[in-house]
Amino acid sequence: MLTIVERLRAAGCVFAEEEADLLVAAATDDGHLSGMVARRVAGEPLEHVVGWAEFCGLRMEVGAGAFVPRRRTEFLVQEAVALTRPGAVVLDLCCGVGALGAAVADRVPGGVELHAADIDPGALAYARRNVAPYGGTVWEGDLYEALPERLRGRVDTLVVNAPYVPTEEIGLMPSEARDHEPLVSLDGGADGLDVHRRVAARAEAWLAPGGHLLIETSARQSPVTASALTAGGLAVRAVSSEELYATVVIGTSGVR
Repeated sequence: MLTIVERLRAAGCVFAEEEADLLVAAATDDGHLSGMVARRVAGEPLEHVVGWAEFCGLRMEVGAGAFVPRRRTEFLVQEAVALTRPGAVVLDLCCGVGALGAAVADRVPGGVELHAADIDPGALAYARRNVAPYGGTVWEGDLYEALPERLRGRVDTLVVNAPYVPTEEIGLMPSEARDHEPLVSLDGGADGLDVHRRVAARAEAWLAPGGHLLIETSARQSPVTASALTAGGLAVRAVSSEELYATVVIGTSGVR
């Protein structure tokens, strides 16, 4: 009989030994373990199988049908924390499971007033649990339509990891993403930046004076994302991390 490691390796898992350890640690009994191994061998993301993803050193709850936070997005958190003062109003828009907002709140000394919003009720079920340790509030709806009016003009730090994959490139993504994560979390429209434009167009109305919008994009797409933020009335700069292959465009309100 094949061992767990051998089954995982045969299924193409590059880090079979590490994955086996995680599966064994998450299992409640032999039957549960067998089921989890079968799910992983069938191609389901490891994070969905074990029920959590590591992000910024934290365990974020995830599950079937949820977008798994990527390591490169830790760069956005790093940049956001550098701009966020204690007690600031932080909004994680297009929050998915709420990983960005939770990580920012965890790293800002003294804490923040945390809000998270998304259109996907399934993702928000996880987001509620992930932001709860930081007193976060979750809102359901399409971008800014989800938010209470009392937040208008008060957001100090707006973090966004909206979909930015062009529709025609979805089929090129790894099967773990395209087959197991919601299309709404991946598909950014014809050039990948439809949601970026929608976020940018209304951001200034929700940002506090001097507030910051940070949005993840690709190096190739960053000039277009930056143009959208500029058109929205923000002062814009782009930053990148070679280590994480990450690019973030930052817009600041009230700077002329």
